Amino acid sequence: MRSHSRPHTSAGTIGLRRNAGRGTLAVAGIAAMLGLAACSPTGDAGGDADAGAASLESVNLIAPADPGGGWDQTARAMSEVLTQEDLVGSAPVENIGGAGGTVGLAALANEKDPATLMVMGLVMVGAVETNASQVRIEDMTPIARLTEEPLVVVVPEGSPYETVEDLVDAIVEEGAAISVTGGSAGGADHILAGMLLTEAGVDPADIPSTLNYIPNAGGGEAVTMLLGNTVQAGISGVGEFAEQIEAGGLRALAVSSEEPAALLPDTPTLIDEGYDVTLTNWRGVIAPGGLEEADVAALQDLVTEMHDSAAWTEILEERGWDDAFLLGEEFQEFLDGNITEVTETLQAIGLVAP
Repeated sequence: MRSHSRPHTSAGTIGLRRNAGRGTLAVAGIAAMLGLAACSPTGDAGGDADAGAASLESVNLIAPADPGGGWDQTARAMSEVLTQEDLVGSAPVENIGGAGGTVGLAALANEKDPATLMVMGLVMVGAVETNASQVRIEDMTPIARLTEEPLVVVVPEGSPYETVEDLVDAIVEEGAAISVTGGSAGGADHILAGMLLTEAGVDPADIPSTLNYIPNAGGGEAVTMLLGNTVQAGISGVGEFAEQIEAGGLRALAVSSEEPAALLPDTPTLIDEGYDVTLTNWRGVIAPGGLEEADVAALQDLVTEMHDSAAWTEILEERGWDDAFLLGEEFQEFLDGNITEVTETLQAIGLVAP
């Protein structure tokens, strides 16, 4: 295997150090998560938040992707915990897929019910830029960051590629003949593929023509393509591919975290494989823009109660999601920085024009 002996550097949840003379790119963190909530809160909807948050009898969760992917999994996990813990009477999930979550984002912008939460995260931050979305995350109300999760690079079980180096070398040599599937264009999976090629010495300007990336709107579609051998490789969250890896249909080459993933303890990291790249995908929830303080407080209180429950802790362990909880202003500060950093990263690896 090619030797990559440079010392590893990483800041936050995205880190990349390129070949000597090419500069260093380090980008801090990202996390994304979940749903739409649609049922009107009761109580005083305005005035001083100190007067008490409105109570929520139900909440609608929007997963801005097709069933099967991380956003859908997160929304349904939230719905399960919220109802089983009697935090709300109902928490239905609606899937509004398309364009890396920006179709769902546009729907949220038009939502009039304040008791609405939508899953979002790193993928949506990138998709807003790559799709030149007119609706921006900044126009919504940030509620909480919930989780983060490493990505995994996989191939079908019968693939000739035994290592990440085998796969990356094939992409560099054969270009579009090697197809890689993952989530939406400009999302975490796409970013990781671009980072690997940059680390391998591909000029960022050449990445769009070198990388044959096939985006999809949900993890289920990616699994189908991989099991059907219509693509040569895939990238997604560990939780989305873990079942098929365990069943033997897919083979994991490496995970994108600094340490081995809990769900795939025997799978090496990209660092172990000689690629000085780390990236973890975060997920969180946002609400419609322009909410009254009492409505925001009610949503924050609800999500905090969910996060603090034993049932949510069990979900995190089962799915291999890391707790990355940030609430309110802390999440807002993180999100503002992330949007800037992801945009710069997409430009640096050639996925968005400067």
